[in-house]
Amino acid sequence: MDKINEAREILKVLGMPKAQQADICCYTLLAMAGLKQETAWADAENEWIRIHDIIQPKWQESLNRFLVYHEKLIDIYASKKKMTMMPVSINGADFLFSTGKHNELQKAIIEEFAPRFAPDSECLYVGDTIEKDLVKNVDKLTELGFEITLHDKMPDVVLYREEKNWIYFVESVTSVGPMDSKRILELTEMTENVTAGKIFVTAFLDFKTYKRFSETLAWETEVWIAEMPEHMIHLNGDKFLGPR
Repeated sequence: MDKINEAREILKVLGMPKAQQADICCYTLLAMAGLKQETAWADAENEWIRIHDIIQPKWQESLNRFLVYHEKLIDIYASKKKMTMMPVSINGADFLFSTGKHNELQKAIIEEFAPRFAPDSECLYVGDTIEKDLVKNVDKLTELGFEITLHDKMPDVVLYREEKNWIYFVESVTSVGPMDSKRILELTEMTENVTAGKIFVTAFLDFKTYKRFSETLAWETEVWIAEMPEHMIHLNGDKFLGPR
């Protein structure tokens, strides 16, 4: 094994994330230790991680001691990431969304849109930008006749209102993916066996984003804007907030 790979192995066992196991990090470690390709690890000049112990029986002991007193960087990153997660209540249970505008809007759909315009509904599906299928009630979706397909074909949020027998397909739009004619066709084909009334909703964080997509939205669909949560926009037709 050459020096670069040896250095990479050290960074790995010390708990460094993948990004900190790159070649440049290996070169940095070797430079700080004063090591060249032909130099033995025993001749390392910097003892801050006791690299010279790597060729001695005490290497594992030294590694264990280091890890006791120094938290792994990968664990620090994971801890910070967890601290920035967004709590969200779904069907009465607590979940965590990863941060970002898309999930911020999904949180608003579940906690602000649903109680107002889909009261007493159950969330059958919602994805997270990292954990794709955060909630997925396969049994209920199947019972309703829903075709369970790949994640990228699923709406962002699926709500079911049993009292009305309505199913809400909600797209969370911050940059792409409104309820345009193509999307309506995809969802209609996916749910051809669903007999419940189908409501198609495009949700936006603000009016500015809505205006960017307003000309592409399909008729007979609904628009909900998180910054104006009490209001709904219905695109034409003789009904408001009803199945197509």
